[in-house]
Amino acid sequence: MSLRQKFLNILLAGLLAFGLAGEAYARAGGGGSFGSRGGRTFSAPSMTQTAPRGASPFERSMTSPNQGIFRPGMGAGMGARPGFFSGGFGRGLLGGFLGAGLFGLLFGHGLFGGLGSGMSFLGLLVQIGLLFLLFKLVMGFLRNRQQPAYQGADQGGQAPGNQPQGGNFGFGGGPGPGRAGVNDQPLPIETADYTAFEQKLAAIQSSFSNEDLNGLRLLTTPEMASYFAEEIAGNATKGFVNKISDVKLLQGDVAEAWREANGEYATVAMRFSLTDRMIERASGRIVSGGTPEQVTEIWTFFRPLGATPADWKLAAIQQQG
Repeated sequence: MSLRQKFLNILLAGLLAFGLAGEAYARAGGGGSFGSRGGRTFSAPSMTQTAPRGASPFERSMTSPNQGIFRPGMGAGMGARPGFFSGGFGRGLLGGFLGAGLFGLLFGHGLFGGLGSGMSFLGLLVQIGLLFLLFKLVMGFLRNRQQPAYQGADQGGQAPGNQPQGGNFGFGGGPGPGRAGVNDQPLPIETADYTAFEQKLAAIQSSFSNEDLNGLRLLTTPEMASYFAEEIAGNATKGFVNKISDVKLLQGDVAEAWREANGEYATVAMRFSLTDRMIERASGRIVSGGTPEQVTEIWTFFRPLGATPADWKLAAIQQQG
């Protein structure tokens, strides 16, 4: 095999690895669902006009699954049982397959080796594409197996709640019926609460943009503060800083609000605009982003029993389903 062919094979292997790793790259709070919603952590919030597709299940949470509500008929043992690819044998088989493919690339035998040394460059690309699709399929299967089962959301959407007198920009009706948790009670949401949610949205984005960990600790629960600190540290390690500006709430409504023994919760769907830029620290060069965009996310706030609207703290972020 010529030197040129070897170089192309190594380059393609590197591009494949880069493409697989690049999917984890995401803006603050975007592309992921993490945090806790108390006793409703594993129960899907009601759909609203702002987020008609509902919310995605949590990918990261410090709440134990047995504190949530599972789908009727599914026991904890069934939810915890690993699939074929999540077991040791399946992972070993997948790892051997991927390893053999990449080594085949490096030594000139192609991803699947047995197709012959006369394989064309187009054939090599086809093999890389097949391997990438296989990897995506398996990783998607693993993610679905690892996520706790959600109890389905109400199909009727948001019920007409009590709109706050005087209104608040961006926010519509009050909370829908939600899903009953363990020993929880409905919580009325007032005009001052809507105002607080909008203010917290801007303040949290600003604190994250400024890498203000103390500010984030005041605005979020300890769990969420730890996730944001982890993301900021990860950006710093890569030599980046995530700058967010021009945050403006466009539309919002409360999916559900309730009271538990340890505090009060409100899950709010919000559509807002912002400008999100990833900047290289050393040069100030914009690596990605920079154009205004609209985002729809479902945020859950928490406050102690009997606290004021100013005491709401961000407890969870979820993406649309």
